[in-house]
This record gives sequence, C-alpha cells and structure tokens, in this order.
Amino acid sequence: MTGGATRLKQATVRKAAKKPAAKSLARNPLEPKRVTAILDILAKTYPGVVCALNHRNAWELTVATILSAQCTDVRVNLVTPALFKAFPTPKAMASASLPELEELIRTTGFFRNKAKSIQGAARVVVEEFGGKIPQSMEEILRLPGVARKTANVVLGSWYGIAVGVVVDTHVMRISRRLELTRETSPEKIERDLMKIIPQDHWINLSHELIHHGRQVCIARKPRCIDCTLEKLCNSGDKTWTSHPA
Repeated sequence: MTGGATRLKQATVRKAAKKPAAKSLARNPLEPKRVTAILDILAKTYPGVVCALNHRNAWELTVATILSAQCTDVRVNLVTPALFKAFPTPKAMASASLPELEELIRTTGFFRNKAKSIQGAARVVVEEFGGKIPQSMEEILRLPGVARKTANVVLGSWYGIAVGVVVDTHVMRISRRLELTRETSPEKIERDLMKIIPQDHWINLSHELIHHGRQVCIARKPRCIDCTLEKLCNSGDKTWTSHPA
C-alpha cells in the first residue's frame, strides 16, 4: 500500500471513530437522571397542585370522575353542585329516578350511560360497602363505571393511596412526547410509568402532567417556548426548540 493510500485509510478510520452513534442509540430517554430532572421541574412548576374536580368527599369525587369521561373538568364542576344538592349521599342517588339523574348531568355528554353508572355505583356502595367508598383497588373496581383511571383518582386524591398512576389524555400525550413510554393504551402507559417513577411521586405526577397539558403542552401547537421541560424534550411535534441543530 502506498504512503498516500495509508494516510487516506487512517484518516477514514479516525473520521469513523469520531462519528457519533445514531441519535436513537446515543440518548436514553429513561436515564434515571433525566426522569428525576423531569419530576423536579414539574414539582417546582406546579407546587401544591391538586385534583381539578371539585369535591367534598370520596363519593363526590367518584361521581365527578365518572362524569368527567369525554367531558371537561370545568363542565363537570358546573354540573355537580346541583346534582349533589338533589342527591347528597350514595343512598339518595341509589333511589333516584334515572330521568332525574339524566337531566341533571345532561350537559356532560353520554348522560344516559353515566346516569346508569353513578346510580349503579351508589347502589353497590350502599349495599356492599356500608355507604363508603372502599380503599382498595380490587374493591373500588367493583363499582359500575369505575375503571383504573377513576380508581386511581379517588384512591390517590382523597385517600392518599398510591396504587397506580392516573392516565388521562393529557398524561398519555405528555408521557409519549417526553419518551417515557411508547405505548398507546392507558393500561400499558400506566405500567411503563410505574416502572420508572418512584411510587411517592405517582399521585402528584398525574396532577402535574394534567395541569401542564392544559396550560402548556396542549395537543395542537404546544407552547414549547413557555415550557419548563423544553430542554429535556425531543418530541417531533415541537413548535420551538432551544436545542442546537
């Protein structure tokens, strides 16, 4: 091999050695330090954040969360005062007529199914749990209209029991944008988050992500320029970035 050819080969080898690995391989979104940084920033951005659904007890929170399906919390908070004034306890709601319930919750959407769910839940609470919302995932899931999201909301926000992570549309969107999960179903996203988030953060994380999703990381045209997590985010649909090209 000639001297020129040797130098060319050596230069090629050096160039290849300096070439960075593919972006997907060089960066680990689930690096514990990154996850901790995300949690710290969210906690500082939304200190003392709580559930946005107005409630005075576990029963009211259960009903409000059932009503929040496919409906904004603002709308639910407009509806529940009259609902709970008319039927303040599980026993009262269990004996209500469906037409009465339907009329009171009509503006939340899917009101017929929701009326059946909240009345069914009231009857189970009265007949099987002595009028009180149970404090275990297994038992609370026996209430009609209650799936893991509602169960996690009530257990976490009212009882302070961290059994899982509330995964609503905001949590789904943001956890995917932050590459904390690649899943698309709430159940699988929850499992992924529970693996990487310390249990003592499960309750607050949901509240923080929900507030962040409403105020900044909105579905269309997220306000990335105002986002405190922007430097840690590499989402493909960012509207602004501080990252070097």
